[in-house]
Amino acid sequence: MPQAPLPHSPPAPACPCARLLSVLLCGGPVRPCHPCAMQLAGRWFLVSMASRCSYLAEHSHQLEATAVTVTIPDGQSLAISTFRKLDGMCWEIKQRYLPAQAHGRFLLKGEGGLAGVDMVVGETDHSSYAILYYQKGQSISVKLYGRTSQVSDAIMDKFEQRVRAVGLSEDMTYYFPTYGGWHTVPWEQRAPVEGAAPRRGLAVGAGAL
Repeated sequence: MPQAPLPHSPPAPACPCARLLSVLLCGGPVRPCHPCAMQLAGRWFLVSMASRCSYLAEHSHQLEATAVTVTIPDGQSLAISTFRKLDGMCWEIKQRYLPAQAHGRFLLKGEGGLAGVDMVVGETDHSSYAILYYQKGQSISVKLYGRTSQVSDAIMDKFEQRVRAVGLSEDMTYYFPTYGGWHTVPWEQRAPVEGAAPRRGLAVGAGAL
């Protein structure tokens, strides 16, 4: 089923592969934020995600607390390390999002001829939350990150409104747990993870929306 365009955007072009970034920039009140990349640096926690991903739907009962650390190695691109628990171990997934031609837009290049991932910063105040849009091919997902593992009801309402605006529903929205405390370990100090083996690194670009 084709993805719904963002709210108040002009009618989608005939091509079914119209990209999210093009829709966002076509006008209307929903446009990408223009944050300085440096303002996105630091620790974030994945609070919620909306997606039509069938794998996510089938395994939603296995969701684990997930944290990310963002660094800006060249002042423009986002180097993102995602830490998540899998099979009792903490895994680190490294990704590098390159800046697009306009502020607030980034691209994760595909490997081996695979499609890349477009990422748009939809809304953020830098200090407490960030709402990000992702598109790979015709698949769109929306993620809510917080500087802490829990956000206010007002921020959650903003996220849920944006989820509905792109045609995703409540039963496609997943909320990540905060239990266990392992995801709050100060990784920059390389402290050990209680009850888990040392982290393992995956290839840069590994992972999914």
